[in-house]
Amino acid sequence: MMKSEKDYFDEAISLSTYMEKMKDHKENSYKIYEQFDVPQDDEFIALLIEKKPSILVITEDWCGDAMLNNAILRKIAEAAELDVRTVYRDEDTDLIDKHLTNGGRSIPIYLLLNEKGEVEAKWGPRASSIQEYVMNKRKELPASDAPDFTEKQNDFYATIMTRYTTKPELWLNVYEDVRKTFLPVLQKNS
Repeated sequence: MMKSEKDYFDEAISLSTYMEKMKDHKENSYKIYEQFDVPQDDEFIALLIEKKPSILVITEDWCGDAMLNNAILRKIAEAAELDVRTVYRDEDTDLIDKHLTNGGRSIPIYLLLNEKGEVEAKWGPRASSIQEYVMNKRKELPASDAPDFTEKQNDFYATIMTRYTTKPELWLNVYEDVRKTFLPVLQKNS
């Protein structure tokens, strides 16, 4: 029998434990986590506190998007005292295969679970404004068989990483995008 999202959640590790165990991007993820503050007086946090949904994160620590987004989600979770747990995408691909993005196993994916453990909403892998930026930058890359492709791709990744770790407005974009996805579901269930 296929495991449910609730089964995965029950077996998963906390987001804070996940971050402590990170091998890749740990320093950058903590840099964002330590500098980002959740906006005050926000209906979103109040509703999260009231509703107490669980959030299941599908992630891997080599992923730059996860490095950015998980730090922001952890701050949201702490502000709202939520139980957020993580599973590694590649340990069991059955879960990610139920939550593909345009046919791909993109991460991170955040699943908002109700009290029965059913998926109420899904967010990820990027805030829409960041997705637009990344896709436009990706268009500038040469063909994958071009001699300078690897060099240009590495430059592309380095540029993205610098932006992710030094631009607080991007952190706010992530917060706002998660909020935009989850808030209507929380309001509907009020």
